[in-house]
Amino acid sequence: MKRREFITLVGGAAASWPLAARAQQTAMPVIGILHSTSSTYFRQFTTSVQQGLSESGLTEDRNVTLEYRWADGQTDRLPALAADLVGRQVAAIFAVGGPAPALAAKDATSTIPIVFISAGDPIRAGLVASLNRPGGNVTGVSLIGSALEAKRLEILHQLVPKAELIGVLVNPTYPDAERQRRELQDAADTLKQRIALMTASTENAIDTAFAALAQHAASAVLVAQDILFNTRRLQIVTLAARHRMPAIYNQREFTEIGGLISYGTHFADGYRQAGVYLGKILKGARPADLPVLQPTRFEMTINLKTARALGLMVPDNLLAIADEVIE
Repeated sequence: MKRREFITLVGGAAASWPLAARAQQTAMPVIGILHSTSSTYFRQFTTSVQQGLSESGLTEDRNVTLEYRWADGQTDRLPALAADLVGRQVAAIFAVGGPAPALAAKDATSTIPIVFISAGDPIRAGLVASLNRPGGNVTGVSLIGSALEAKRLEILHQLVPKAELIGVLVNPTYPDAERQRRELQDAADTLKQRIALMTASTENAIDTAFAALAQHAASAVLVAQDILFNTRRLQIVTLAARHRMPAIYNQREFTEIGGLISYGTHFADGYRQAGVYLGKILKGARPADLPVLQPTRFEMTINLKTARALGLMVPDNLLAIADEVIE
């Protein structure tokens, strides 16, 4: 081989090697987002996730990519969607919308880091061994929403102290449903308040449950924590208004569209915290070393316009402690 040909060959090969290496080095990490519902529900928390990522210096489409997989309420699709993300070799999986997405992701991989957000008990669900030492490849944010049902019943009782019967809407397929029932009944016994438990796990069943509560002359309704109910909030708020039932919810997003009152954890802040964890993991932190976070912010919102439409006087003590009053 002539010297000039040899130099050209080696030079060409050398030029191609750094190019491939640079392509690998500059490839942005991908976070796979696995959600049990739809983009419509997640959209309200997108800014919060981005804020959390930015605290680690990460910005979508600049130095990190987000890839979405939506189950659209069909939880049986989650295993296949999780497997798809694992096959995509994402850097981390963000599992959102109850424990089911995180469980599907955990079944699909024991190596890719998983960050979850769930209002249920992550230990009881089998996601982590403990809150302080989650172990394995899973950590996240526990919003403990289902542990606040007793407090919500107490607030609703203050709003309608003369109610002979308060309805309770629970999704029987929710992992913490039995805990919700037990805590609500215990709280009702303490308050000496009769409650009527109604179950619904589909859109049509929600309509049926409200019709049954109306037939039972329920004076108000508590809508228990559940991802299905959160995604169907317009339907539920509309039904409560149609049947003129004061209702309490777990998320402020209900009151923003006309719901009467909400009390619960600050969901948007929970999504920000998850974004922070995702950023830390992409910077090298191990999920096993990141304790499961619990909420530090709780909020009560009251829609006075809805209260007036119901002819309801909101007690001054509730107005005084409300984080936001919608006029």
